[in-house]
Amino acid sequence: MPREFSRSQRMAEQLRRDLAEIVRAEIKDPRLGFLSFTEVKVSRDLSHALVYCSVLDVQEQEESLKTLNRASGYIRKLIAGRIHARIVPTLKFVLDDSMQRGAQMDELIRQAIDSDKQHAQPEDTEHVISANAQTQTEK
Repeated sequence: MPREFSRSQRMAEQLRRDLAEIVRAEIKDPRLGFLSFTEVKVSRDLSHALVYCSVLDVQEQEESLKTLNRASGYIRKLIAGRIHARIVPTLKFVLDDSMQRGAQMDELIRQAIDSDKQHAQPEDTEHVISANAQTQTEK
């Protein structure tokens, strides 16, 4: 029977939890904006980890990522003290812009729905008016 989760998936989830705790409690850099770690992808040999971050303030995104990547060695050392693994992956932080792309898609969908409603309303009112006129002529 195969395992439910691979070792790299378990390591990725543990890294995500530990990173959130380390950034919240131990890194006191004012250049870091309000951020969250959305996903961690660990290589099969557990030597590299790609960490996707979402930063709340758009103006602070670039600076926050630079700060995290500069502190990646220190963060890796802190993680090594928390997990019991022979290999602690090297960390690379990248921006996760899926939230912004999702918001843009929601806006486009809302605009399309509004546009459809505007185009449908004149036809519907004409239909209602002609139906009312037809009903009155029948009486």
